[in-house]
Amino acid sequence: MAAAASAESSPPAPGSLVRTADDKKPKGHRWYLGGIASSMGTLCTHPLDLLKVHLQTQKGQGLTMLGMARNVREHHGLSKLYQGLSASVMRQLTYSTVRFGVYDSGKAYLTDNGTKPLPVYQKLFLSFWGGLAGGLVGNPSDIVNVRMQNDLKLPPNLRYNYRHAFHGYYRLATVEGFAGFGRGLNMNLSRAVMMTTGQLAVYDQAKTMLIGSGLFADNILTHFAASTMAGAAATLLTMPVDVVKTRIMKAVEGEECSAVNMLRQTYQQEGVLAFFKGMTPAFVRLAPQTILTFLFLEQLRLVFPVR
Repeated sequence: MAAAASAESSPPAPGSLVRTADDKKPKGHRWYLGGIASSMGTLCTHPLDLLKVHLQTQKGQGLTMLGMARNVREHHGLSKLYQGLSASVMRQLTYSTVRFGVYDSGKAYLTDNGTKPLPVYQKLFLSFWGGLAGGLVGNPSDIVNVRMQNDLKLPPNLRYNYRHAFHGYYRLATVEGFAGFGRGLNMNLSRAVMMTTGQLAVYDQAKTMLIGSGLFADNILTHFAASTMAGAAATLLTMPVDVVKTRIMKAVEGEECSAVNMLRQTYQQEGVLAFFKGMTPAFVRLAPQTILTFLFLEQLRLVFPVR
């Protein structure tokens, strides 16, 4: 009896998977950190996002990213490289908060708060549903973001002239009605799924493989390497969808802008390479955005661990 009592009261061996009573209590996952980290990254990379939108919507001009940057500077001033920043931040606070929240909360549930590994197919499953939910919630902010950025290229009579994100929501609702919030939704959902797969699932898997190799530790170098791989994967997966989505969202009222029509029109008028227009600036924008997002996220997780 005494021996049994002693065995029951003795602490678990170091490194064992025996869980204490406190460990077995449900833990609240800080699902919102992904949106905050993404917003922090956007504050640093917004000008690159604006140039990407301008390149994707140009027709026949053939400007490079640097040429587009010079064009914006000469005609509008350097400050306009931050045109639409409020909508870009709101997009991350909606879209990225939800997709990271679904992925991280689902991962915590499926792995019993990290006590067992997550298979690749489950990472893909979570990224699919996270991207779908994030794309749905973030669609209005994405529309306003694209329109505010693209206004610089339009003649004054065709501009939307949204003063900030909330003014854009108001105008979108009053001018186009509830249906206006769903403009380009199909393409945006497709892009969100591809983006979330390329970023979250690839980052998660790359980080796991790097650390599992024994050559890397769970530190900033590993986070940088994994997020660079995630940025490259996300760029490749999302480019065709992103081009079509951007063109649909910037279309003026009355213009035919269904996904099928835009796909056909873009292919017939500009060829298949048009679907990869702006790929270099897209990578130049998305890679830093992805790297900064995950670097910020890993640091935020240290400051605000799960409880």
